[in-house]
Amino acid sequence: MTIATPTRAADDLIADHGIDTVEQTPAWTQLKSAATALQSLQARDGSVEDTAAATPLLDDLIAAIEALAPLFPHDRAYLAASVADFRRWRDDGLGVPDFLDSLVAFQPQEHRVDGIRHLVVFPMYTQNGSSDRHIEALIVEAIWPEFIARLETEYTNRLFVSLRLIDFTSGYDTNSAVLFPETVAMREIPTFTWGAIFQDREAARYRRVTRAAADITKLELPAAAARMLDDQALTEQTFVMWDLIHDRTHMRGDLPFDPFMIKQRMPFFLYSLEELRCDLTAFRECVSLQARLSARDDLDAAEKAMLEHAELVQYAVIFDRIFRFAITGSRVRNYDGLGGQLLFAWLHQHRVLHWTDTSLAFDWDEVPAAVIALADAIDELYWRSIDRPKVAHWLAAYDLVRAVVTPHPASAWARGLSDEVLAGLPKGYTDAVLDDEFPLSMFFEALEKKMRPVIASTAGIRGTD
Repeated sequence: MTIATPTRAADDLIADHGIDTVEQTPAWTQLKSAATALQSLQARDGSVEDTAAATPLLDDLIAAIEALAPLFPHDRAYLAASVADFRRWRDDGLGVPDFLDSLVAFQPQEHRVDGIRHLVVFPMYTQNGSSDRHIEALIVEAIWPEFIARLETEYTNRLFVSLRLIDFTSGYDTNSAVLFPETVAMREIPTFTWGAIFQDREAARYRRVTRAAADITKLELPAAAARMLDDQALTEQTFVMWDLIHDRTHMRGDLPFDPFMIKQRMPFFLYSLEELRCDLTAFRECVSLQARLSARDDLDAAEKAMLEHAELVQYAVIFDRIFRFAITGSRVRNYDGLGGQLLFAWLHQHRVLHWTDTSLAFDWDEVPAAVIALADAIDELYWRSIDRPKVAHWLAAYDLVRAVVTPHPASAWARGLSDEVLAGLPKGYTDAVLDDEFPLSMFFEALEKKMRPVIASTAGIRGTD
């Protein structure tokens, strides 16, 4: 199917507007309004019972997509498929939506051009946002500076897409900072060819949280780290570099058979170690890049940008992990939180991080070696894992974490699992893990109370806030 030539009414919806102002068009306003109204009619699985109320809203939504499509010629096939999916869903009675065809047609990884925009409309849930598969609509913009394009030739990651949020419906007025194809309602799972992260949101959260935490802890930031807090674009590009390397690491290295454990139920601290491993790999690679590029005096513009951002990634990994990750979200199996706790405690116990006289300080010359030592410890755990039974790997992973972060006094894992659990199925091991197996330390307990309003204020944040 092809999208019909817009009628005069459709022309009016986008009159005198180009792609750079698409968020100001009547067509986008109509699309966003229709999607929002439809959300209120949808069940958790995306189906709609009140078809009479939904049908005119869907007609408005379809008309808006058709009106906006000419502004996105690079997404022509996707937007045509989107219109077809919405029409089929409407005509079939608005049961559980199936948007496989339009999802397969959407290929943003083929357009990694700095500043290029996409219109994205799917019934979907949003990670760290809404768990309902409701219609969400977004206007997004690629962040892909020249030095990242050059860097990607060394750290190849063809699935990685870096985006900036321009406008969005309520599922993204939350903490969600990713756009993943697996969140879309569809009849079967295709081969996924992309995954997107909203670097503007990551950067804006980082700047607000790090500034507040540094003030509260009386931390004197290094000059380069302080510069990030005043420069959104610089921080966005730093996060692009970090996530480019992080994302590809999930399938690289001496790994357990299924390192990311997507379809398996496992103790949450294993997810902590996997996410932290990828972050520390990005840190390690940036230390190496910084050393290599600093030794040369013939750098071109892209290489100079790589050198600058290689240093900044190191600060971003440390401060985002210890200031935001450690105290964000609930204490129910918070694997990112535990990763932040682990990094903080490791640096403290290796005496490169100091909390003295109610002030936080780092021995910055010693920090890289300490961080890389933690990366080495996790890599050693992974390397040994392929020779161990799964649950023995779990036990070894727990030992690594508990050697650094103190478990809850009531922990069955800390006291030693019973013979009945040890001889039983893996489910028994997982069930024995407390929701908050590794509670916050006194430092983080106090910091969380002071930071709570700041953390809450970052929900729905974007780079222009």
